[in-house]
Amino acid sequence: MTLRISDIGEKELVKYIISNFKSITPDDTAITPFQDTNLISTTDMLIQSRHFPKNMSYFDMGFKAVTVNVSDLAAMGAEPLGFLLAVALPKDLKLDSFKKILDGVLQACDYYNIPLIGGDTNEASEIIITGTALGATDKPLMKDTYSKGDLIAITGDIGHAPLGFEINTFDNIYTKKALRPEARIKEGLILRDFATSATDITDGLASELYTIKKDGYGFMIHEEMLNISDEFKSLAKELNLDYLDLILNVGEDFELLFTISKENLEILPIDCIVIGEVTDSDVVELTLKNGFVEMIENNGYEHYVSE
Repeated sequence: MTLRISDIGEKELVKYIISNFKSITPDDTAITPFQDTNLISTTDMLIQSRHFPKNMSYFDMGFKAVTVNVSDLAAMGAEPLGFLLAVALPKDLKLDSFKKILDGVLQACDYYNIPLIGGDTNEASEIIITGTALGATDKPLMKDTYSKGDLIAITGDIGHAPLGFEINTFDNIYTKKALRPEARIKEGLILRDFATSATDITDGLASELYTIKKDGYGFMIHEEMLNISDEFKSLAKELNLDYLDLILNVGEDFELLFTISKENLEILPIDCIVIGEVTDSDVVELTLKNGFVEMIENNGYEHYVSE
């Protein structure tokens, strides 16, 4: 049987690449020792039909292209240094639309204090935006450097963007987060001095937990600690959606998921939501509000997998 890329999915494809290139760091970004610090570099490709909702403006497309890359810098606790932009555009795209994309990129660069330093252009059948972000940090915040007993926390509510993708109106916090997500770069810079590990939530909480899980360790998440509002549950029900599925398996919130010791949590100078703890169970579990415990399956979003 001849395997196709869709048979294994994005994460297995990445594992294959890493196994063949030992110099690649299996974390949110590449880490390259440089002079007296570490160069942090990351790149993300966004394709119009896959990553941009139909109601997303050209401005927000450009803004998001910067955000997704800066979010990786945030997960490493890195200071932003520069952003490179590569765009492939349909030849019949209106010039005004391109200018709006670029305006979104430039305003995002200004917002995150990361200068646009170069890039490339090409032609394609749909809009494709590839960003590369560079940063630096003396001590990168890794994904899997936690210990048993550490608390698991997030920098803000999750599930809002997935719900926002399903709502047709604009005047609500959910659609706003879906169309204009913001990277937690300031929080990442603070967390590098307090957290024991970190990553950003792009593919859903469950997927990120499985990504950072190491052998012999497990995670217990508590539903009652997830800060799920009655409004969120009600809107999900109206749309015939499972509110826990939105939180666990969709992603696009760009909040940071991190672990922290109980002692450091007491002195952490930023707000966060504690959602669970690191265990030695070797499984990823969820304690429901009714007290029942169930396994969390790894059903997060993956490229290449057939729907």
